[in-house]
Amino acid sequence: MSTEQDRVLIFDTTLRDGEQSPGATMSHEEKLEIAQLLDEMGVDIIEAGFPIASEGDFEAVKAIAQNARNATICGLARANFADIDRAWEAVKHARSPRIHTFIGTSPLHRDITALDQDGMIERIHATVAHARNLCDNVQWSPMDATRTEHDYLCRVVETAIKAGATTINIPDTVGYTAPRESAELIAMLRNRVPGADSIVFATHCHNDLGMATANALAAVEAGARQVECTINGLGERAGNTALEEVVMALKVRNDIMPYRTGIDSTRIMQISRLVAAVSGFPVQYNKAVVGKNAFAHESGIHQDGMLKNAATFEIMRPEDIGLASTSLVMGKHSGRAALRAKLSELGYELGDNQLKDVFVRFKALADRKKEVYDEDLIALMQESTAGGEDMHLQLRRLRVICGTDGPQEAELTLAVGTEEKSIDATGDGPVDATFNAIRMLYPHAAQLELYQVHAVTEGTAAQATVSVRLALNGRVYTGQSSDTDTVVASAKAYLNALNRLHQSAGRADNSALMQSAG
Repeated sequence: MSTEQDRVLIFDTTLRDGEQSPGATMSHEEKLEIAQLLDEMGVDIIEAGFPIASEGDFEAVKAIAQNARNATICGLARANFADIDRAWEAVKHARSPRIHTFIGTSPLHRDITALDQDGMIERIHATVAHARNLCDNVQWSPMDATRTEHDYLCRVVETAIKAGATTINIPDTVGYTAPRESAELIAMLRNRVPGADSIVFATHCHNDLGMATANALAAVEAGARQVECTINGLGERAGNTALEEVVMALKVRNDIMPYRTGIDSTRIMQISRLVAAVSGFPVQYNKAVVGKNAFAHESGIHQDGMLKNAATFEIMRPEDIGLASTSLVMGKHSGRAALRAKLSELGYELGDNQLKDVFVRFKALADRKKEVYDEDLIALMQESTAGGEDMHLQLRRLRVICGTDGPQEAELTLAVGTEEKSIDATGDGPVDATFNAIRMLYPHAAQLELYQVHAVTEGTAAQATVSVRLALNGRVYTGQSSDTDTVVASAKAYLNALNRLHQSAGRADNSALMQSAG
């Protein structure tokens, strides 16, 4: 039986490191919704953002801190007093606040800060002590720890502990290390650093070489008792350790990894879908645990084995992560009660007003499709999330004219703010014509980097989910939408991306501040 010493803390940084994925910027309301679900499902620490990065980040962290009922709420700060003070102002009203401060300690990062080893030691002691004077719960990270000389890493960790740090996070900032090295590094610090027994060691791994989860689990086996991770592995470059992979690995292989978390795993699919919808980053089909194919079986041998005994080819039950064990097909005769029950089964709990809105769109979809499957409802809910906030640009009418020769034509009406505008445009195909019309009604310099279509279900009446990625001045904006009409879905996805661009247009560019601690 597990003891408290075997407890592994889950530190979720979806709202901070995850949001630093190009194009994954989330609105204030979306951050609060994600934080609430993380809090409800048992995440121990939520890194809610980087308060000094922008006023919007500060307000989001502050609101999350005020609303959290269970989790510790953490704000990130660089190694200076202004950052630390701002982080404290954001988290101080939390039931359990934490300040997380960091500095790059590897030779490459010391060159950037223009500090020698002794100068950095002084900076670390002063800033960690300042944070500890404000907050009893202080986390410190040596950024790029896995490429820092071991003797110097021991020295800076000892300094942070003496200055009052209660958690020491060891980040593999660039995803460079391997599992054996990850374990050896934690073991080395625990053995060599005075005071190591009095603090919690954490691990923060990036997935550049595809080893983030393996590195995190190796660190746990070596004595780390906090894992920093994100939902769906969201994060900079190739992403971070995926929360769902760590949680289910510890649950399924508890025989060889006798550690426990406080996570309610039945909420995993719900949070995965929410993060995918608000970030605009769809989950790859073969993603471990939460991918569409994670519990799908096509091979005849596999199907036969599954029919006889599911354990033949499944090491997890779908119900363990919140997936329905049966698939009830909905149709145009289904009522609100059935829709509410089905959505609850899929992990969506709706209030009466939300259900009313979704039910109207469900009926419209059911009129166009004979059968509405689980995947259709998930796409419908993702569409609801994407359009939940005030939209500057909204599709009012679209008509495309296609011929076998010559350019295609799009007749488009948009609501631009409070004004409706219409235009006709041509292009090389109906989607190109539609995008040309949108650009004429809402001129912009953003470049289309990605246009991707996939069918939600099978058949000619299937919904198409379209993903669009735009780039402007080094920033990326994503949009996603679903519809049985691929051109309509394309227009809505493009408009969703433009709405994100519009919302960020007046904000200061804080990219220089957003150097992560991990």
